[in-house]
Amino acid sequence: MDRKQFPTANRSCCTPGRIVPSEDALGVQQEHITCSTHTTDMLFLNGGRFLMGTDYPFSFPDDGEGPVRSVEVNPFHIDPYPVTNAQFAQFVRATRYRTDAERFGWSFVFWMHLPSDRFEALVADTVAAAPWWCQVPDADWSHPEGPGSSVEDRLNHPVVHVSWNDAVAYAIWVGKTLPTETQWEFAARGGLEQKLYPWGDELTPNGRHVCNIWQGEFPRLNTMEDGFSGTCPVDAFPPNGYGLYSAAGNVWEWCADWFTTDVAVRQGINPIGASTGTTKVMKGGSFLCHASYCNRYRVAARTSNTPDSSTSNIGFRCAALA
Repeated sequence: MDRKQFPTANRSCCTPGRIVPSEDALGVQQEHITCSTHTTDMLFLNGGRFLMGTDYPFSFPDDGEGPVRSVEVNPFHIDPYPVTNAQFAQFVRATRYRTDAERFGWSFVFWMHLPSDRFEALVADTVAAAPWWCQVPDADWSHPEGPGSSVEDRLNHPVVHVSWNDAVAYAIWVGKTLPTETQWEFAARGGLEQKLYPWGDELTPNGRHVCNIWQGEFPRLNTMEDGFSGTCPVDAFPPNGYGLYSAAGNVWEWCADWFTTDVAVRQGINPIGASTGTTKVMKGGSFLCHASYCNRYRVAARTSNTPDSSTSNIGFRCAALA
């Protein structure tokens, strides 16, 4: 495959998913060592009523971002950072947990992060509609670009190649949960009302980059004006008004909810979305988001993927009831 040849069609850059009839991957299957909940290092948020969603004209109507609605959320705790490689490594050492990527034997990696001299040897296939996504055998959380790669120099980066199932397994181990979409968006807004981003309406306030997204021409050229091509340390950019870091860009974050565009189940008090479904909500955007393809690094933006899917730009953070 010539890694320089890509179609010019406007395709989504978000995340590809597994399309496999895998009954064993629809829920957390493995035993965990359960710990008591530790909220000392979590943010405590009082909750309350806020305006969720958006009517922003350049949003994605098919994603169900709108309409803007008044939603109430009870007090809760949430991690200030996405779960890091170092934290996930502790979980794996304690439980011998095997992620979905390890059980399937492969995961999706963004093409530009694979070594050019080993590209053909590493890539088993590419996604037809988005060939910048490569199926790489033995790519997983500890080998993010496949064999020969490591997270040793990325211990403070968010863990990636984790499925929703994996995220839930970790959350159970630490006695926490995944945040609901409502909790996540409340926290990410940082006390601001109906702003596009966790810090306001300007993407680069005073000409300064404050999140890890794509600059340049997607998917061929990343000028890295924000300093990063892939993931970055979870504290690389300033927090929002609530002290939440990395709420825009860097990695997509799994939420507890089944994905639905039905607004009726996504309003009121502590909404939790649909009672069942095929994909789970993800929020926050990633280092691949770019205005020309996927401006889903906005607070109200949302997408989804199947619970067993994993890629090099999906991570998570945990929450806990107050």
